[in-house]
Amino acid sequence: MTLLDQATERRPDVRRVQRRTLSVLIFSQMIGGIGVAIGIAVGALLAARMGGTAISGLGQSSLVVGAALLAVPVTRLMNRRGRRPGLTVAYFIGATGAIVVLLAAARGSVWMLFVGLFLFGGGTTANYQARYSAVDLAEPSRRGRQLSWVVWATTIGSVAGPNLALTADESVRQFGAAKYSGPFAFSAVAFLLAGVLVFLLLRPDPLLTARSLASSPSSAPSSAPSSATASVGTAGSTGTAVSSRAGSGRGMAAAVREVLASPGARLGIAAVAMGHLVMVAVMAMTPVHIDEAGHPDSLRIVGFVLSVHIAGMYALSPVTGWLTDRVGRRPVILGGIALLVAACAVAGTAGHDTARLTIGLSLLGMGWSGTMVAGSTLLTESVGVANRPSVQGLSDLVMGLAAASAGALSGLVVAWSSYGTLAMLAAVTTVPLIALALRPIRPAVEPLGGSG
Repeated sequence: MTLLDQATERRPDVRRVQRRTLSVLIFSQMIGGIGVAIGIAVGALLAARMGGTAISGLGQSSLVVGAALLAVPVTRLMNRRGRRPGLTVAYFIGATGAIVVLLAAARGSVWMLFVGLFLFGGGTTANYQARYSAVDLAEPSRRGRQLSWVVWATTIGSVAGPNLALTADESVRQFGAAKYSGPFAFSAVAFLLAGVLVFLLLRPDPLLTARSLASSPSSAPSSAPSSATASVGTAGSTGTAVSSRAGSGRGMAAAVREVLASPGARLGIAAVAMGHLVMVAVMAMTPVHIDEAGHPDSLRIVGFVLSVHIAGMYALSPVTGWLTDRVGRRPVILGGIALLVAACAVAGTAGHDTARLTIGLSLLGMGWSGTMVAGSTLLTESVGVANRPSVQGLSDLVMGLAAASAGALSGLVVAWSSYGTLAMLAAVTTVPLIALALRPIRPAVEPLGGSG
């Protein structure tokens, strides 16, 4: 049997593993999405109740910083052991954080609340890293779509999460829990279930399988990603083919070198980070802005507005993924930026008009989807497979720290001026990303035998 025959026989196995991987990731995202969204819905409210409006943004920042910094050890674990143990550990850390938040609220301890929210970020880390797990074995022409399906899976849990906040709060408060802390009990259960699901069913590990295929000469003709090159593969992409030599090292230092060597990777990281920064800055203070209107059912209004926002983030992501593969990475990134700016304009001028706030937050979610899906796809295909988890972890670290800064400052801006001022400043921060996305990039010439 020739090497080509052996490679041909291998193809159905790769597709079968990819289908199983996507199924497990989709179900875990549904469950984990509930945990993340139900906590986010009340995190700022709980921080404001315990420490005042000025520090309410710090609660969101603690969560975002936790998600960012925890991405480093989680991706290091993935580099060594694969996706499955990394995702499992991240979910379990998130569950621990939710329990700590419950204890902090019961004791009235603000510093303990921030520690709990920091650890709670582990659930967010798992949800973000899951999207990359979907691309390990994806065909170059379907990377955007398959990544977007995992992003889409969060829709069900994330839309349901905020609407469950009131029920969760009331059901746990009858046992003596502090106001706005009850939803975190539900988050802990959701994270534990998602972690167990990944641990038991994400087999074989997609990253380890991709590395095994990439290291085998007979796998080159197959649909599996090749370590010899990361394909740019689609119209409008600004990716740069990266040789295996560029990605031979592992760890964050090697990840930084690899990103600096690739214009596509730099744009991918910038798109993900800036889109997330704008989204977090506006979204984090929206519950507080609504609560300040004095509505007797403010928690219900918050749940509805955030549900529509999260639907905008995830529900249309398969369309975003299709456009990413069909039209190209950079055009979708630019479209996402346009939606973010429009969202800031609508939400920032809405006052306490719930309908306009809902429209603004919906546009904010769709803009985030464009920068996240297209940026993540571009980043992944612009680096080699050997150190891909560390590069992806670096991206989530930069994304998280940028958004954490926005979250920390958002409360101060609103306390100093207004929600409208915050939205205007968030829109202005997109200018550098627009300049980077419009900068012409000469496509690199792929080595012979590259995929795509």
